[in-house]
Amino acid sequence: MPNLSASGNQLVQSLAQRHGLSPDAVTHMLIAVSNGNGTMAQFNHPEFGGGGQWMQGGMTMVSDLFNNYLKNQVNNLCSDIANELANHQSAPFSGSFQSQSQNGSSAQSQAAGSMGSDNSLFVPDPSTNWWPKELGSPAAIGSQNQTRYAYFPNSRRLAVTTGGEAWVYDTLNHQIGGFSQQQGVGGSITFSSQFGTVDLSSLPVVSIGGVPQTAPSQPTPQNPAPQNPAPQNPEPAPPQASDNFQSEPDQSMNNAPPMTSSQPSNGNGDNDDVIGKLDRLGALKEKGYITDEEFATKKADLLGRL
Repeated sequence: MPNLSASGNQLVQSLAQRHGLSPDAVTHMLIAVSNGNGTMAQFNHPEFGGGGQWMQGGMTMVSDLFNNYLKNQVNNLCSDIANELANHQSAPFSGSFQSQSQNGSSAQSQAAGSMGSDNSLFVPDPSTNWWPKELGSPAAIGSQNQTRYAYFPNSRRLAVTTGGEAWVYDTLNHQIGGFSQQQGVGGSITFSSQFGTVDLSSLPVVSIGGVPQTAPSQPTPQNPAPQNPAPQNPEPAPPQASDNFQSEPDQSMNNAPPMTSSQPSNGNGDNDDVIGKLDRLGALKEKGYITDEEFATKKADLLGRL
C-alpha cells in the first residue's frame, strides 16, 4: 500500500469532513482511484457497503443495488479524488493496461496502472521503476494482485514481475492492450492483442533479473509437423487393370490360352477373346489385385466389344 505524503494526509482529512466519512474510508478510496489511473476504482470497505466499483462517467456499483444514496456518495467522493489526483500529478501519465481477474465464482474485477508514482499526494516509492533501466520509460504500466506489467512497444519488450525478479519478454509483432489472470493454483496469465487472446508463456524470454537468456524459448509453431510422417519406402501400389492381363502372377492366367495377334480374327474368335479376358478380370478381382471400381469399369469396356 502506498504511503501518503503530508499533502495527501491533508487532503484525506478535508474529504472526510466534506463527505461525512472516516479518514480510513477516504484513504482506501484514494488508493483505489489512484490504482485505477483516476478513471475507475475497485473498492471494498464497510463504509461503502462492502465491495463495489466506480467508473468515471459510467455506472457506480455497490453491494446494495438499490441504495441510491450510497451510490451518489461513492460517485461524488471518487469524482473529487480523481480531480485532486490530476491536480497533484507531477508528470503526465503515459498510459495503462486494462487487466481482468477471474475467481471461482466467475466474478470479474478490473484494475489499471497506478498514478501514485508521480503524484505529490504519495511518498515516492523507490521500487516504482522496477523494470530494467535500459528499457527506458514504458508506454503503459499496469498492476493486478501481486503482478505488475510494463510495456515498451518501440523496443518490442514486456516486463513482468510478481514482486521478485523482473522477467522481460519479446512481444514479437503483438500489440498488447490488456491482461487477464486466472485465479487459483496454477492460474495462467494471458494478454490480448490484434491476434486475440494469447498465453504469456508463449512469448520468448529475453532476460530474467537482468540476466540475458541466450536461448529464449520460441512460441509453438502454428502448423507443427505431422506426428506420423509417411515411411521412406512405402508399399508399392496395387496393379491397375489393363487390357494385358498376362503380366499378373496368377497361376490361373497361365492355364488360359495366350492372347496374341496369331489368333483367328473371325467373329467367334473375338468373342472368345473378350470372354477370356472377363474370366481373368474376375480372377484379379477375387484375389484383391484390383478394386471393385476398376473391375466394373473394365468389365463395361469389354462387354461393349461383344
